[in-house]
Amino acid sequence: MKIVFWGAVRTVTGSRHLVRVGGAAILLDCGLFQGRRDESEERNRDFPFPPADLDAVVLSHAHIDHSGNIPSLVKRSFRGPIHATSPTVDLCGVMLRDSAHVQAKDVEFVNKRPSRRGAKARTPLYSMEDVEKALRLFRPHPYGAEIEISEGAAVTFREAGHILGSAFIDLDLRERGTRRRLVFSGDLGRRHLPIIRDPERLPSCDVLLIESTYGDRLHPPPESVPEILAGVVDRVRARGGKIIIPAFAVGRVQEIVWVLKRLIDEGRIDPIPIYVDSPLAVDATEIFARHAECFDADTREVLRTDGDPFGFRLVRYIEDVEQSKALNGKPGCSIIISPSGMCEAGRVLHHLRNNIGDPRNLVLIVGFQAENTLGSRLAERRETVRIFGEEHDLRAEVLQMDGFSAHADRDELLGWLEGAEGRPGRTFVIHGDSERSEAFAATLRGRGFPKVAVPELGREYDL
Repeated sequence: MKIVFWGAVRTVTGSRHLVRVGGAAILLDCGLFQGRRDESEERNRDFPFPPADLDAVVLSHAHIDHSGNIPSLVKRSFRGPIHATSPTVDLCGVMLRDSAHVQAKDVEFVNKRPSRRGAKARTPLYSMEDVEKALRLFRPHPYGAEIEISEGAAVTFREAGHILGSAFIDLDLRERGTRRRLVFSGDLGRRHLPIIRDPERLPSCDVLLIESTYGDRLHPPPESVPEILAGVVDRVRARGGKIIIPAFAVGRVQEIVWVLKRLIDEGRIDPIPIYVDSPLAVDATEIFARHAECFDADTREVLRTDGDPFGFRLVRYIEDVEQSKALNGKPGCSIIISPSGMCEAGRVLHHLRNNIGDPRNLVLIVGFQAENTLGSRLAERRETVRIFGEEHDLRAEVLQMDGFSAHADRDELLGWLEGAEGRPGRTFVIHGDSERSEAFAATLRGRGFPKVAVPELGREYDL
């Protein structure tokens, strides 16, 4: 039994972990790496293992940094099953198609820029045909059911509380009389967030792979978020600006709309034009509405009494490209919510390009920004940022609100670990920048956790 970490170690994107047991090769997640364009191209195009040799993929959730490179696997001859929860399968159906579409449009736009004249034309990572082939390999499963995925390996999906359909992966591994239980946290959510259920309790395990996105810091309490957001809206409205919110189409968009709807319904802010500019977010929100079995009790009650928890009557969901372009010319205060969350692709790039030069406007960062992404440069409030290969002055206000994060912070991660039935025999700290992963690993060692390591990219470990 061995594991090799091929992504999301000492960084937060490109989740990809290869488990070998009893002659089988099982890949946990296959996400897109996001960062500097050339490095991202290289990491995402080239696999350090033959995709055709994989027996199965097990997917923790639908976010693109966990699922987004599955079509590239298929393009390179992977033909095995892809196991995930039912909501994750539904979400990947729209997210992977959207990823192929956005790549094609962004490549087309970049190749037309004057700055690209004479340079080799860029090409998308994969096509819509690759996506359709990949989607035929998905196998949906309920939470809590044990599924045999290869000789010597069975998986159980357990609620991770991060986004709709997210799971931590509970693997039962058997090889030549030896048995090991490996748990992969995926992205672990927080307790008491709106819409979805809280994370399940961590079972006892021999090996744990745990994320550390916020392993060295604490979030504001969830109950503080509405008041802070109300203050932001009032401040920007007073100066006649726009609020641009780059947000993941799955999870973050729905939560922001939920909070804005509550603030307006309760009279805490005056009604304001709100636009969700993303066909993907529209489709994803409709999938949310179909999976009420994943909602927490509060959301089910709103669904019963109101019937519109995602503000379909309040918010304008934009699908048409011309309508999207028109938003940048609309006068007055408005809120534009648009993917991607790290500002690496999609319509949000056009909204940023058109609006960050105006000091009346505000860019609201509501999620983690990986190193070297446009989102991280905005969060750092650099004087100029590069969008579509061209420099733009950053004069708009930038505010970061970690209270919207769907990732557990340091104490929430520790609470999940301490609530387990027993401590793992070995812990690998993953999915975090080096500084944060090392800090969280040191915290675990200080609390008596044995054999804690921050793995190196490409290194093989014996289980």
